[in-house]
Amino acid sequence: MINNLLTLKNVAVKLGHLEVLKDVNASLLKGKITSLIGLNGSGKSTLLRAIVREISFVGELHFYCGHAHKTPDPRHVGYVPQKLRLEAGLPLTVRDFLALPMQDAPIFMGIKKSLESKMLAMLANVGSSPNMLDKPVDKLSGGELQRLLLALAMEPNPELLLLDEPAAGIDFQDQDKFYALLKELNKKTGVTILLVSHDLGLVHDYADQVWCLHKGVIAGIGAPSEVLGKENLQLLFGSGLKIG
Repeated sequence: MINNLLTLKNVAVKLGHLEVLKDVNASLLKGKITSLIGLNGSGKSTLLRAIVREISFVGELHFYCGHAHKTPDPRHVGYVPQKLRLEAGLPLTVRDFLALPMQDAPIFMGIKKSLESKMLAMLANVGSSPNMLDKPVDKLSGGELQRLLLALAMEPNPELLLLDEPAAGIDFQDQDKFYALLKELNKKTGVTILLVSHDLGLVHDYADQVWCLHKGVIAGIGAPSEVLGKENLQLLFGSGLKIG
């Protein structure tokens, strides 16, 4: 029985003349939350972009999908990037933003009323208020924006959810709530989650597995209690690392 959703074999990425990833080998546990940690520039975001085939890579990615697919299908992947650049004053409401990928006709021609209940369900799924629908996207707080992006990424019922620093734009006091939401979605839907994080405390509390990426290679894999020990982290990231 396969307990992995995704296996990476000798995955490598070059951006120009820079070798960002080299011989990455790892297996992603199905139905679990895995956190990808490492210093800035270690290749974490690049690895996520390779998994969604946003950039070219060499090596192999093998998906083992488990919902209702007879054969592995890598298309059912939700992705929340590190940053979403929005032009200030852009006349786009949350309703418009959600409708963009959900209907064929341009939104300036009107949004189908039949989508309203679906959009409300999407917001409810991530703990957002229905009143958010009419709010301009460029006026959302960091937490509201991340929940909106998460709502889109969770439609329609992905098997793999990738998040790049999902709590980076969220107020400190709300970061724990966001990670708790991810844990709830993981338990409720069974979605496998791979997220990049710098907050080792949150990683310890919410992740089932940790991947340590160091200078473009996976330098450690295991449960948080195994990987996040002081000696191991200082060996990987330097003696100057402050822990706890």
